[in-house]
Amino acid sequence: MTFTIVPLRLEDGVSLSHLFKLIGWEKPLSLFQAYLQEQQEGKRNAYVAKLDNITVGYITIQWQSEYLYFQKRGIPEIKDLNVLPAYHLQGFGKALLSYAEEKVRQRTTLVGIGVGLTKDYGAAQILYVKQGYIPNGEGITHHYQMLRYGDNVKIDDDTVLWLTKDL
Repeated sequence: MTFTIVPLRLEDGVSLSHLFKLIGWEKPLSLFQAYLQEQQEGKRNAYVAKLDNITVGYITIQWQSEYLYFQKRGIPEIKDLNVLPAYHLQGFGKALLSYAEEKVRQRTTLVGIGVGLTKDYGAAQILYVKQGYIPNGEGITHHYQMLRYGDNVKIDDDTVLWLTKDL
């Protein structure tokens, strides 16, 4: 079996959109088209993991984060790490993360990542801690806005704890 990580191409986006739709995850083709456009503009890099030419997941690096704390400090954000469930717990997420970190390391010595708070993100939470990520000490955000005592929010994919790692 041959495992490779390659830059995202349009045909990968078509494949990923279809594969994620089959499992009920909303990853429309337009998302991957936007990633490709941002890649051409130098705003993002996107990579696809393949096992014997079968797409198993992807990851992106957003060079200027939407998260203000990272933005002000020039910290690139690893974003949207996704591995199809059939390939979970086989090291593909870790491999994608390590690959993205190496790409960031070529430009800077600090990287950031956001992680959701629910059990759905449990595997990612554990992976990030094991790979050396620590909370940045700023608490959590909802839609990139800092939360304060007394705030009421709906916990969803946009409620995030932010982590950083020295490379």
